[in-house]
Amino acid sequence: MALEIAISMTREETRAAVLDNRVVTELYVDRAKHKDFVGNIYKGKVVKVLPGMQAAFVDIGLEKAAFMHVSDLSGEAEPGDTLVDNEEDDKGPELPRPRRQGSKPIEQLLNEGQELMVQISKGPIGTKGPRVTTYVSLPGRYLVFMPNVEHIGVSRRIPKDEERARLKEIMKRVRHPGSGYIVRTVSEGVKEEELRSDVEFLNVLWQDVLKKREQLSAPCALHTDLTLTFRVVRDLFTKKVDRLLIDSRSEYEAVKNFVHRFMPEQTSRIQYYDKEESLFDYLGIEMEIARAMNRKVWLKSGGHIVVDHAEAMTVIDVNTGRFVGKRDQEETILKNNLEAVKEIAYQIKLRGIGGIIIIDFIDMEREKNRDKVYQALVEAMGSDKARTRISRISDLGLIEISRERVREDLLRAMSEPCHYCEGRGYTKSPTSVAYEIFREVRRIGKAPETQTIVIGAHPAVVDLLFDEERQGLDALERQVDGKIIVKPDLGLHLEQYDIAVL
Repeated sequence: MALEIAISMTREETRAAVLDNRVVTELYVDRAKHKDFVGNIYKGKVVKVLPGMQAAFVDIGLEKAAFMHVSDLSGEAEPGDTLVDNEEDDKGPELPRPRRQGSKPIEQLLNEGQELMVQISKGPIGTKGPRVTTYVSLPGRYLVFMPNVEHIGVSRRIPKDEERARLKEIMKRVRHPGSGYIVRTVSEGVKEEELRSDVEFLNVLWQDVLKKREQLSAPCALHTDLTLTFRVVRDLFTKKVDRLLIDSRSEYEAVKNFVHRFMPEQTSRIQYYDKEESLFDYLGIEMEIARAMNRKVWLKSGGHIVVDHAEAMTVIDVNTGRFVGKRDQEETILKNNLEAVKEIAYQIKLRGIGGIIIIDFIDMEREKNRDKVYQALVEAMGSDKARTRISRISDLGLIEISRERVREDLLRAMSEPCHYCEGRGYTKSPTSVAYEIFREVRRIGKAPETQTIVIGAHPAVVDLLFDEERQGLDALERQVDGKIIVKPDLGLHLEQYDIAVL
């Protein structure tokens, strides 16, 4: 299989992975306790305007107020503004923005207590609340609908000029006047009726949002994006995907019905996974997740990279480790750096690392070798869906990468500051450990006779199992047809646990 998508569902979380030749290239996690709010639309109320930062905080009904910069305020556009033609490239649309010589300051555009409709463009990261914009957009299967921008764009990932021209002509005929659309990559080759159907569907969705805005008081949610499963199907399940595996029967049936309605020719590629071994174990994804949580990642030749997360940036250090080479030192260093490039690009994308990334390669004396490493990194990051800028190698052997950050990276999503080292390192969260225990118990499965499973774990994990995860524990007992006994063990580290079957 070349390209596959695996979706694993349990009561507590949904996980989706994209695999290219059995190598995990993308990973998404959505937990019942920590929903992904990106794409949701709200009616919010301005609680504070900050002229010094040209920003405002908006109460949208979540735990933390949302942040909005003046550049995210569409109402600031003035007559005669020219729209920038930024086109969608499979990671979602870069909406057209006003380009002009000057603009009004935010204090002249917003007042405290003012109500406005906003959409979350970046989810909460660390201690920061979500970022919102008034440039609202609604993604469909083939199109991205921009209600307040008169603009038609076509994904730059559709290479043929004649196909791009055909799609633009169709959209000029079927679009609603005064609205904008971006034609997504999956639209390549589709018929006019399908695009027209998407236009009408998105228009009905938008009218529903407007109706709720008039009826409901701020702060409130006006539109919630699809669940992780259906976002993956909508955005990633293209004709290039050979199969989509789902381990939940109910979700499998729902996805199959959805795909049969919108993409009937791809229905046969959806498969229900019902083996005893968990789906992520079967495909080797659990191993890759564990590897992505490690600070040190070994390379095949014996070298390694070290990934350190700081408040303002992520630093990746390249080391030769056990790799000593066979020829001269410069050749050994070049080979190690080139091998590290592939792993670094893979880890950045898999972990979802964003913001500023500094890579400390092993120093190379020859300029041509530096160029080889730089070009190799540019090529390795070429398939990245996030917007990325890469600088050339400096005299100190450093490369700076600026990568778009939309949501929390994998490490922060699955861990919390370490209690043992006062925040200088990380451990898995009790929730992650509890879910690991659930998966281990599920692997044990049912026995011919009634069984007793004894779990020893850190007190924090045991408290979680008895409190917030009590229902999950009860459901697990029914699933394995046995009794589960959980005991606290002060001698165990937070991430350690013992499981015995009696």
